[in-house]
Amino acid sequence: MRKLAMILAVVAAPATAETVNGLKTADEFDGIEAEDERSVALFEEVLKVVEHPRCLNCHPKGDTPLQGDDMQPHQPPVVRGANNFGAPGMQCTTCHGAENVAFTTGEGSIPGHEPWHLAPKSMAWVGLSGAEICAQLKDPERNGDRDLAAIHEHMAEDGLVGWGWHPGEGREPAPGSQEVFGELVKAWIDTGAACPTGS
Repeated sequence: MRKLAMILAVVAAPATAETVNGLKTADEFDGIEAEDERSVALFEEVLKVVEHPRCLNCHPKGDTPLQGDDMQPHQPPVVRGANNFGAPGMQCTTCHGAENVAFTTGEGSIPGHEPWHLAPKSMAWVGLSGAEICAQLKDPERNGDRDLAAIHEHMAEDGLVGWGWHPGEGREPAPGSQEVFGELVKAWIDTGAACPTGS
């Protein structure tokens, strides 16, 4: 009888941890006892999104946005411009509207969101290690003068960040969901916002 009760307890126990579209949820890291180790592990999971083409394409280190899952230079050729919205006469919104637009012939789509723009150069991620990205995210001089609470709000609620999970036909969405991503970022912050070491 005791064995049956134990089996029923296991079956009835709610499943709290899960993986969503290739991204672990924050509670999957609860078993890591050392808080700094848990924080680093959480950030490494955050990197699965940050280092995905949906994010990196708009966080280039140069003046040219990237596009596609293979992160090729934008075609037609465009440049960042003084305010990250493109050059005068060829701003991002010349082609990118408030929402994705499917091609009328063939497959694919033109991505869109209001506003559509590049991240500032100080927030470039392409070519950086996870440790370098982590340090940059925590540095107000390089993150748009944000504290950690504002970083969380940006990651968890900003619509342009959220576009990464709704990129339109022809593009792979970022892993997980914005909700799961936001929870991971919050858990990383709550455990001390520790950064990985090395490359």
